[in-house]
Amino acid sequence: MLFSANLLADQSIADQYPGSLLYSKPVEVIPHVWSAIGATSAPNYANAGHNNNLSFIVTTDGVVVMNSGATYLLAKALHDEIRKITEQPVRYVFVENAQGHAMLGNGYWKEQGATIIAHTTAAEAFRKSGATALQSTLRINKEQGKDTRVVLPTETFSDSKVLELGGLRIEAHWLGLAHSRGDIVLWLPAQRLVISGDMAFHERLLPVFPYTDTVAWLESWERFEALDALYVIPGHGHPTNMAQVRRYTRDYLRFLRAAVSDLLEDGEDLQAAYELDQSQFSHLHTFKQLAAKNAGRVFEQMEFE
Repeated sequence: MLFSANLLADQSIADQYPGSLLYSKPVEVIPHVWSAIGATSAPNYANAGHNNNLSFIVTTDGVVVMNSGATYLLAKALHDEIRKITEQPVRYVFVENAQGHAMLGNGYWKEQGATIIAHTTAAEAFRKSGATALQSTLRINKEQGKDTRVVLPTETFSDSKVLELGGLRIEAHWLGLAHSRGDIVLWLPAQRLVISGDMAFHERLLPVFPYTDTVAWLESWERFEALDALYVIPGHGHPTNMAQVRRYTRDYLRFLRAAVSDLLEDGEDLQAAYELDQSQFSHLHTFKQLAAKNAGRVFEQMEFE
């Protein structure tokens, strides 16, 4: 673990950095790589929609950001912190998927002249769902959502996008279907650090959406493991290592699928899936909100596999 227990997020604290819209102040994970760790709870007014990790890489030739933020003002708050660290401009913003908290700050970064990069699937999904995501964000954040609008990425890629910037090699990869539409990871091979986005979870229970393909996610996971990362900055929760995210992502998905398979073989129904004993994961944040839904969605999917 990169962080001792006393530095882990305390979900009883609604805002760990009250001087900013950011939920927490950015920390330097390894030299040149920083992350503002978001709340692991659902987005709400108290955390200003900062419930995912907003990370950035500082080079001598510009800054690369991972995730634009849930609102225009949240993106600006992140930029304010970047400016305290470096005078270099933000040149590139990667967005991990099509979700609002990854994309809705795009408008701010476009105004700064940054190139906003996403997977082609994520860009298309956001084109279709962005207006709905915007309405939800404005309802939650009220005046904190000021100036937020739907702005699409300015560049897309299908498989990989490589930057050579200020002596650092930064690789963006789509490893296959996973948690959401167009999930990507940022990989720094020399540093053996991956900003995994929602490929990997550990402090909060991962969500299985109606469109999440758990079989494909497990296949994509093998390619993720093949990176052989030493450091992992997940989509939610503090920086950690591969063993932790393996336990709470790959192993959780395997557990769900095996348990649901047993239910189907025994002729059980959907209600049995909702009642599935998942207590070994009950210490994870959002367990109460997601565990039964996850099992139910996996059951519905596996019925037709």
